[in-house]
Amino acid sequence: MRITKWKPYILRIFDVLIAVISFVFSCLLINTIHISLDELYVVLFGIAIQAISYAVVLYVLNIYKIMWYYATLQEIMKLMMALFFSQMISYVIHIAVCISLGRIFSIGDYLKMHISAGLITAVLVCISRTIIYYVEHRNKRVMVFSSGQGNDENNTMIIGAGDACDLLISHVQKYKDNIYDFKCIIDDNPLKHGMFLNGVRIVGNRYTIEANAKKYNIKKIIFAIPSCPQNEKVSILDICAKTGCIVKTMPSLNQMMDNSADVDEYVRQIRDVEIEDLLGRDSIRIDLDSVMNYVSGKVVMVTGGGGSIGSELCRQIAAYNPKQLIIFDIYENNAYDIQLELKHKFPMLDLVVLIGSVRDNKRMDMVFEKYRPEIVYHAAAHKHVPLMEDSPNEAIKNNVFGTLNVVQMSDKYQVKRFVLISTDKAVNPTNIMGASKRICEMLVQAFDKYSKTEFVAVRFGNVLGSNGSVIPLFKKQIKSGGPITVTHPDIIRYFMTIPEAVSLVLQAGASAKGGEIFVLDMGMPVRILELAENLIRLSGFEPYKDIDIVFTGLRPGEKLYEELLMSEEGLESTDNELIHIGKPIDMNDEFFFGVLHEMRQCMKDDTFDIRSLVKQIVPTYIIQK
Repeated sequence: MRITKWKPYILRIFDVLIAVISFVFSCLLINTIHISLDELYVVLFGIAIQAISYAVVLYVLNIYKIMWYYATLQEIMKLMMALFFSQMISYVIHIAVCISLGRIFSIGDYLKMHISAGLITAVLVCISRTIIYYVEHRNKRVMVFSSGQGNDENNTMIIGAGDACDLLISHVQKYKDNIYDFKCIIDDNPLKHGMFLNGVRIVGNRYTIEANAKKYNIKKIIFAIPSCPQNEKVSILDICAKTGCIVKTMPSLNQMMDNSADVDEYVRQIRDVEIEDLLGRDSIRIDLDSVMNYVSGKVVMVTGGGGSIGSELCRQIAAYNPKQLIIFDIYENNAYDIQLELKHKFPMLDLVVLIGSVRDNKRMDMVFEKYRPEIVYHAAAHKHVPLMEDSPNEAIKNNVFGTLNVVQMSDKYQVKRFVLISTDKAVNPTNIMGASKRICEMLVQAFDKYSKTEFVAVRFGNVLGSNGSVIPLFKKQIKSGGPITVTHPDIIRYFMTIPEAVSLVLQAGASAKGGEIFVLDMGMPVRILELAENLIRLSGFEPYKDIDIVFTGLRPGEKLYEELLMSEEGLESTDNELIHIGKPIDMNDEFFFGVLHEMRQCMKDDTFDIRSLVKQIVPTYIIQK
C-alpha cells in the first residue's frame, strides 16, 4: 500500500513514537545511561507529557492535512514550528508537574533533555517526511514513465536543466501526462552533468544531443530554455533537427506570468518548433503603447483587411481602441474570418466589414463619404509574382489604379494619414508585380506634394506564413511525401514574421510626416535551400533521404536576391534602429501622370502588353524576355 493511502492516525502514532523514543534516548544521554528510581519517575512523566503535547499540537496545527508529495518550504517551516512549540510546551508542563510532585532534581538537566529530545525529534520527523516524499515520488514516476508500456514513441529528451524543465517534469509526474517519457536532460553547464533533476539524469551538453538521442532512442525533444538568446537557440535547434526527432519548444515563464496562466495552461502551450524559431535573430519587440495613441479614438480603414498582412494590422489596431475600424476586402471568406475573430476578442469594438474592390471608384467614393476614415492602411494588392507575369494588365489594374482610387479618395475626403504597404520587389524590379508596387510608391510621393493628407509607404521583404509564402507550400509538399521544390540552390530572401512586420508598419506610420518611404530592417537574408532543409528536419524527416529537394529553375520575374533600397535612395535613420527612410527620388509629375493616363486607355485592350509603358516611368524595371 502506498504511504499516501495510510490512515492519518497511523502517521500520528508514528510521530508520537518518534517523540517518545527521542525523549528516552535524550534522557539516557544526559544521565550517562544510569537512571535512579527517582529519576525514572521523572522520565516516565516526561514520556507521557512528550507524547501528549506532540499529539495535540501537531493535530491542532493541521500538520496531518499536509500532502507531503506537494509540500513546499512553507509547509516544512510549519512543521518545524509545530515541533518547536510541542517541545516548549512539553518542557514547561514537565517542569511544572515535577515541581508539584516534589521530584525536581536539576533545571539544567531538564533543559538539556528537552533540547536534545527536540533536535532528535526534528531530525527523525524530517527523515520520515523525506521517505514519504521519496516513496510517493518514485511511485508516481514509475506510474508515469511505465505507463507507455514500452512505447518508445514517447521517449523524450529535454534541453535545459532550469526552471522550465523542473516545471515540466513536475507537472507530468503529478498529473500523469503519458505523452512524455523523460529519458534524459541536456545542459551546457558541466557542473550539472551526472546530476538528477526530478529523477531524470542530466547526461551532457548540446554536442552530445545526437549521441544521446540514439542511446536513449529519443523520439521527442523539448527545448526548455525560454530565455535563451536567439543565436544560441538556433545553434541548438539545428543540432536537434538533425536527430530526426519531433522538436518542440516551451513558452517563456514571463509569458505565463503575464497571462496569469496556471501551470497546466503553460505546459499546454508547448508547441512544435516552427521555422520562425530558426531565423537566426531575436524577435523584434516594439513598444507600441508609446506610438499608438494616434490610432486611439480615430476612424481607421484597412484595405485588404482580410489578407495575411491586413488582418494582422486589424488585430493590432483593434487593441488600441479606435473609434471605428473599417475592414475593406474583395474576398468575403477572409473578411468574415477576421470579423468573427475581432468580435470575439474585442466585443466593444465598433467594427465595420465591407466587401468591394479598390478598382471600383464609385464604391470607394461611397465608402469614404459615408465613414470618413482618418487613417488608411492600404494593403490590398495582387502579390503573386509568377501569376502576375502571366496577367500583367491585371497587376496594373489592381495594384496601380486600385491604389490610385484609394489615394484620390484619401485626398478628396482629407484623410489625415495614408500608409501604403509596399515590398522590396519594388526595388530594381524584374517582374510586373514589383514594378506595379514601385509605381504605387511614386503615386504616394507625388500626391504628398500637393495634398493635406500625409502619404507614406512602408517597404519590407517576405513575411513568414503570409499568403503566397514558401513556408505553407513547403509544408504541403512535406505532408504529401515530397519532393520540396526550390527554384535555385543559391536563392536568398529577407524574412520577418507577420506580427513583427505589422508592428514596424504601425510604428513607421505613427512617426510619418508625409512623403517618406520607410524601409524596414529585415535582418540577415536566409537561403531558401537551408529553409527547406530545416523544415524537413523539423517535420521529423531527413532531407534528400526521406524527403527529396528538387531545383526547378527561377520562375518568370524572379530574382536570386531582393533589395530593400534603390541605388539613388539614401538612408536616413529614425528613432527606431530597425526603421530607415529612403530619400525621395526626383520625378517629373506631369510625365508620370501622362503615362498613367495612357496606361488606363491601353488597358481596355487585354491584348496590349502594358510592360512597355511601365518601363517608361520605372526605368529600373527589367522586362523578362
